[in-house]
Amino acid sequence: MTQNPTLVPAAELVKRNNASQPNESADYRRARNELLREEIELRRQIERVAQLRRGLPPGGEVIGDYRFEGENGPTDFAGLFGDKQTLVVYSYMFGPQRERPCPMCTSLLSAWEGEARDMEQRIALAVIARSPLDRLLAFKRERGWRNLKLFSDLNGNFTRDYHGIADDGSDMPALNVFTRRDGTVRLFWAGEMGFDTSDPGQDPRGAPDPMPIWTVLDMTPEGRGTDWYPKLDYSA
Repeated sequence: MTQNPTLVPAAELVKRNNASQPNESADYRRARNELLREEIELRRQIERVAQLRRGLPPGGEVIGDYRFEGENGPTDFAGLFGDKQTLVVYSYMFGPQRERPCPMCTSLLSAWEGEARDMEQRIALAVIARSPLDRLLAFKRERGWRNLKLFSDLNGNFTRDYHGIADDGSDMPALNVFTRRDGTVRLFWAGEMGFDTSDPGQDPRGAPDPMPIWTVLDMTPEGRGTDWYPKLDYSA
């Protein structure tokens, strides 16, 4: 692992901060500076975690019988990489038993839709669900998505092996990252923070949270709340 450079203590960086806000009180500035110190520490913790993630040893080889259908026809798992060496896969909660897809998944993917072309300058990105392709593409058109690549898991093996199906057969969200090195495809990292690792009073969440909406709401006095979740439609 790359050695971290010597960092200036967060408290010292706060002293270098010359920011002030219109009409702020002394109490506000003291509290804001303490918060700034914590924000600096959080930034550093995020990078420490990312560095640990990058230093993981090779994960398990991908050897299952995985078959998909996308807008350009059928493909195997290796075909999802295209010309990239890293693949991010989101398992979308839109199985054939569902009348409509998961609103939370859809909110996340709607945000990723805006970043997909940028992400794909460096990695491949695939959204996989168990519904037939025509259902996936119909919803893609309804939602106005243009950049996300949606694939139907034809035999369900990938979704089952990589934790996109619960014990009762219902859908589960799953986020997995794979690498292709020297012709071998392996799991690099998988999101493993769920109900068993959640904190009291909080919904299960990853860290960092892959849903930008929560990051923005965390900046507000209302926060995430405890009784509000994204919907597919707000017209009603």
